[in-house]
This record gives sequence, C-alpha cells and structure tokens, in this order.
Amino acid sequence: MNHPTPLSQALRRPLPAALADALAARFGDRFSVAQAVREHHGRDESPFPPTPPEAVVFAQSTDDVVAVIDLCRAHRYPVIPFGAGSSLEGHVLAVQGGVSIDLQQMNRVLSIDADDLTATVQAGVLRKQLNEELKSTGLFFPIDPGADASIGGMSATRASGTNAVRYGTMRENVLSLTVVTPDGKVIRTAGRAKKSSAGYDLTRLFIGSEGTLGVITEVTVRLYPVPEAMSAAVVNFPSLSEAVRAVIQTIQLGVPIARSEFLCAATIRAINAHSHTTLREAPTLFFEFHGSEASVKEQAELVQQIARDHGGQDFEWASRPEDRTRLWNARHNAYFACLQVRPGCRAISTDTCVPISRLADSITGARRILDTAAFPTMILGHVGDGNFHAVLLIDPNDAQEVADAERLNDEIVRLALSMDGTCTGEHGVGLHKIGFLVEERGDDAIDLMRRIKAVIDPHNIMNPGKVFTTP
Repeated sequence: MNHPTPLSQALRRPLPAALADALAARFGDRFSVAQAVREHHGRDESPFPPTPPEAVVFAQSTDDVVAVIDLCRAHRYPVIPFGAGSSLEGHVLAVQGGVSIDLQQMNRVLSIDADDLTATVQAGVLRKQLNEELKSTGLFFPIDPGADASIGGMSATRASGTNAVRYGTMRENVLSLTVVTPDGKVIRTAGRAKKSSAGYDLTRLFIGSEGTLGVITEVTVRLYPVPEAMSAAVVNFPSLSEAVRAVIQTIQLGVPIARSEFLCAATIRAINAHSHTTLREAPTLFFEFHGSEASVKEQAELVQQIARDHGGQDFEWASRPEDRTRLWNARHNAYFACLQVRPGCRAISTDTCVPISRLADSITGARRILDTAAFPTMILGHVGDGNFHAVLLIDPNDAQEVADAERLNDEIVRLALSMDGTCTGEHGVGLHKIGFLVEERGDDAIDLMRRIKAVIDPHNIMNPGKVFTTP
C-alpha cells in the first residue's frame, strides 16, 4: 500500500503576497504567519511529521470564515479547517500549503432547546464544554470519542466513541449544520425537526466530509435525558477471544448496554502505570448501563451471567459517580498511556470495524498479526459496535519500523475488509487511509466522490489531498 506522504513539496504553494496583505488588513492580529503558530496548526495525533500551513486565521464568526474563503478562492489558494487538533489521520496537515482557519474562538453555545432535546453550538465548542453547560437542564450530549474534540471537528470526521453502541454516532445525532461552501455561500442543511424527507440529505453529505466540501461553522445536535441510574463494571477474562465472545452474545441478546470497551492486557498495564490504577492485567471489558434503577440492575445481572459463562471473573462495580468517572478517565487516557510505554515514539493506530458476528475473528486475527511485531502493540476499542483499534508504537526515525508497522496495518485492514468491514469506524480517512478507501469502496464509488467534490469545490481549495487524491 502506497500511502501519500505529507512532506511531499511538489504541490505546496507559497502564500501570495496579495492574499497575505488582504488577510492581514481584514483580520489584524487574528492573522498570523509566525512559525510557532503555523507549526501548531500543522500537526495532529497522527504519525505524520508536522506539515504547517503558510498562515493561520483565527475566526470568530461565520462571516469571518466567509471572508477567508472568498479571499482564498480569488487566489485559488487552499483552506484547511482546524478545530481541536485531536484527529488521528493527518486531517489538518497542510500538504499543499494553504491557510488554516482556526475555529477555536467560535466556542459559544447558541441555544439549548430543552423541550425539543436539541442544542445549537458554534463549531469550536468542545464536547465537555457542551455537557458542562447542559448540567442544569437534566440533559446530556452522549457522543464521546475520548479526546475533548470540537463539535465541528466531530461532525467533519463522523466521530463516535464509547457511547455509540447505545446512542449512535455523529451521523445519527446531528440534525442540522451551517456550512460555508467553497463559493462563499452560507447554507443551513436542515431544520430542527427530528426527521425530514425534503430533498437531498445535505446534512449527511457534509458529515464525514473532513473539510473537503466546506467549513462547518454551526451544529445542531440531539440531546438525551440524563439516565435515572448509571452503573459501570469491570470484568477480566482468561483470553481475548472469550472477552470478545461475551460482548457478541450481549449484543445479540439485545441487552441495551450504554458502553462496552475492550482492553488487552498490555493496554491495562499501560493504564495502571499512567493513571495509577490497580486493574488486573488481563483481557478486560468495561461496561456501563443506563436506565431506571430496575432496568440497570436487570441489565447488569444478565451481563454478569454472560461474562461468567465465558470465564469472566473479578466482576467489580462502580456505581458512585466519582468511581465511574475515574474508570472512564482511565479508559479515555488509554491512548496516551500507551504512548508512555515507549517514550519518544509515535503511534500508528488502526480503526477497523466489522459486523458484530465477525468481531471475534477480526480481533483474534489482528492479534496474530501484531504478535509478529518487534515493537510494542496493544488492542483496545468500542467492541460493542464492532469497532476496535490496534496501537503500534514505532520509532518515527526508524524507517524499517515505520515500514513494518504500515505492513501490519495493511494486513489488519484487509482482514476487516474481507469480513465486509471498513477501514475506519470513526477516525476518518484523512491522509492515512486514502488507499484503503479505494479498496473498500471501489473505483466507481471514488469517481462519484470526486465528481461531487468537483461540482462543489471546482478549484479544489477545501482541504486538498484528503479522503482521495484528485487527478
């Protein structure tokens, strides 16, 4: 698999002087060409080296975004949206140069419509910020990718996370978007009604478009009542396969669990070292149950019996809010805990998702592939919806390790594709999965995507070089 390299200079263009002057005149000190600022906006959590834009504009409104796009379009110059910088596949890297539009100052919650169970926010609002502002309403926003990502970025990458098994992904939980298109028009893709059959589904077109079709500036999301009762549990298993089979049986029996997370023994070891926990270092499942007191008790008892049938032991409960928070913070920090296993390393992470019936075959197959690695590897993920991640810790300066990791990554992805799965369950395509997307969808589907892109963005200024290559 030949992955594109973000350090290729062939398509990079310097910032036109006239464009720089126009942006400086319009934005003043919210326009920057400082090296440190540019480097910050040319890196994410991907294994790629930093690839900075030529300039950064800090937007505060939809009108600001329109102004940047209008000026860049006039010079046929690339635009790259930037949220929290937590993406994992090189989404924000300026592979063709360009202007980064930083949306972090667009961080207002515009409205909370508690009676309709919706909220409208600017794209730079972080998910934890939204839930903090919802505390007094008895509602919450459930999409939880682990990182404190921006709502706009989560929409652009079609994110999900630990709660997806019960509440779905951003695809199911975004009702409407405000988007600035490459021709500088501001469109609202839908209203706040729970459903609509009015025309093409533009909301879903932009969700997952990764900044290649426009810049998302506002998002209307679904909210949910905070459950009457919540309970979490940790259970260990004698083997990876038994843990996964317990999850499969739980899902197939229709138990409405809220979260189901798998962590291999090596991941637990890393978490214990990083978060100062004392979890048993064995294949482990984290569960969470939401509902009434009676339904949570019934769900938990049923899952506990399923776990026992598969050799589960040391079933530990976390019913107090502070215990649940400590448990899930440890899970959310797992990626960074893994990085600490090998200081100075970079992580290449897979993001495959398969039908739940093939989950055990996919994970055990991935484990066999990873067992051939000469560097540390871990497996963790949201197994309740068939999605898991392999984390490969490599020395970025060791060309052989990088090549070996990419080869193992290829094998894991192709295994998932052979099971009617996908190369990315939630991280998106970005740079790293362009080749995989072609294998998954086929040339004709990619050609259709290119034609959609060409109609909406004829000058290819919106985050070029991501999702697919353009002829």
